[in-house]
Amino acid sequence: MAERKLLILFGSQTGTAQDTAERIGREAKRRHFQCRVEALDSYDVANLINELLVVFVCATTGQGDPPDNMKMFWRFLFRKNLPPSSLCQMDYAVLGLGDSSYPKFNFVAKKLHKRVLQLGGNPLLPVALGDDQHDLGPDAVVDPWLLDLWDKILALYPLPPGLEIISPDVRLPPKYTLHYLAEDSSRSDGGLLQPTAPRAVPSELHPFAARMVSNQRVTAESHFQDVRLIEFDVTGSGITFSAGDVVMIQPQNSPEDVQQFCQLLRLDPDRHFVLKPSEPGTALPALLPQPCTIRHLVTHYLDISCVPRRSFFELLSSFSPNELEREKLQEFSSAQGQEELYSYCNRPRRTTLEALWDFPHTTCAIPPEYLLDLIPRIRPRAFSIASSMLAHPNRIQILMAVVQYKTRLSKPRRGLCSTWLASLNPQYEDVRVPLWVKKGGMKFPADPDTTVIMIGPGTGVAPFRAAIQERVAQGRRGNCLFFGCRQKSKDFYCQLEWEELVTKGFLMLFTAFSRDQEEKVYVQHRIRENRKLVWELLSCRNAHIYLAGNAKQMPAAVAEALQSVLQSEGGLSLSKAEEYFTALERSQRFQSETWS
Repeated sequence: MAERKLLILFGSQTGTAQDTAERIGREAKRRHFQCRVEALDSYDVANLINELLVVFVCATTGQGDPPDNMKMFWRFLFRKNLPPSSLCQMDYAVLGLGDSSYPKFNFVAKKLHKRVLQLGGNPLLPVALGDDQHDLGPDAVVDPWLLDLWDKILALYPLPPGLEIISPDVRLPPKYTLHYLAEDSSRSDGGLLQPTAPRAVPSELHPFAARMVSNQRVTAESHFQDVRLIEFDVTGSGITFSAGDVVMIQPQNSPEDVQQFCQLLRLDPDRHFVLKPSEPGTALPALLPQPCTIRHLVTHYLDISCVPRRSFFELLSSFSPNELEREKLQEFSSAQGQEELYSYCNRPRRTTLEALWDFPHTTCAIPPEYLLDLIPRIRPRAFSIASSMLAHPNRIQILMAVVQYKTRLSKPRRGLCSTWLASLNPQYEDVRVPLWVKKGGMKFPADPDTTVIMIGPGTGVAPFRAAIQERVAQGRRGNCLFFGCRQKSKDFYCQLEWEELVTKGFLMLFTAFSRDQEEKVYVQHRIRENRKLVWELLSCRNAHIYLAGNAKQMPAAVAEALQSVLQSEGGLSLSKAEEYFTALERSQRFQSETWS
């Protein structure tokens, strides 16, 4: 009988694809498969030709790009010299996770499915296109697709004689076992911030402990939003970057939340432990020192402030000694209970810690070794770098809005990373922040004479501040910035800097202060008002256009304004204007980086 081995490979940016891949892995174990779940870039791609059964789970990021942890795999898979029969013995399925509000919805999954087919793979099912915009999220597509998938897989690899599918009531073993050390053998707790090995370029596995130099509020005290300009010293890190690049910051939980969590679960924060994998071949979590304290685990690793996923409630229900709590948890983890789970968790943005408060009998029964199965790790956060090394050597600056908003819950919701960074005061103590740099999606022109039109409302101006500083340091004058905010007196970031550059002839500046007059004025209105100039820069000066900021209505409104310029000044019909605009995107003369 054929060996019952299943490989699940994921490409994940925010953790959803990883969570889904691990769910499929658990379902495989219940069906007695030997199963491995790996990030695409951790997998040795040379072995792919030997795999017989593979499920790919992949997200699509930003502008149709693959997630960071599948980029090497992606490059390999699209090599021209791969023979068309490379994967002819593989049965496969592709599950995509995307967001239909972006133009390149599930682009990576569709392209992957097509490429594996080109290389001879045999698809078990059509590609599944999970959608964040659906009322029930991606599960609306994932649930029925998985039922079909298991039917197909079990037809090829039936259950071994005498074995049944393991019931959902039976809890699977944890990924790691946790062994407390004797009190007297405690060692010093190796932190996240061990100095980077010399000459190693900082990365997610080896972040650089950058000193925070300043943390300055750049909005008026009376303004509703707290926005910071924060500077880090990266001397000696080996970090280099150019305009458009991104700094990744690894945040941590607040001491109050850590203390609450430990009290709820009756954990001693100062106990030391080591982890051992339950199955041979499972790697230990890369960012946890061994041995480690409970406090370090909860502060730096467990994401207790994230909105919990369905898999959290599924595992939690298996620990519950209380019938009422167990019934509610089982409902939240069932396909029928997803609407209720959405209104309990996602709509009000309830955190994992708050959910644990609501199930006290269950929470104090959680075995510590299941913590790493139950709660995902804290993900790094990305910020556009807002400064240039040419203007500020050995420094990285970011422009950061402190995330805080109200939902129906009494406590305001706060962003983990921005709240933590805003709370740090480098005037009173030596503050260290783990960070590393990665290439951004925006590339600025190498030709010094190319004019650049930058459209950056709000904190979207951050990458353009880096680009303008870089270009001014190189003596380039063709810089045109459209900046928008609410009020000139309250949130006009870097006002003095821009005005000085205008005076010196380095910058053309157009501002839209939406609340400073009766009718609201946005950057798209200023583009239409200055249509003659915009057309002249595009048609005569070969200008490149860059757009950054919030992904709600702004990108579409700006694209529309630019197309109206092409029609009114360029004399193009609507369809020709759309074609021209698409050609600008294709040739990278129009680039955008937006976030939701």
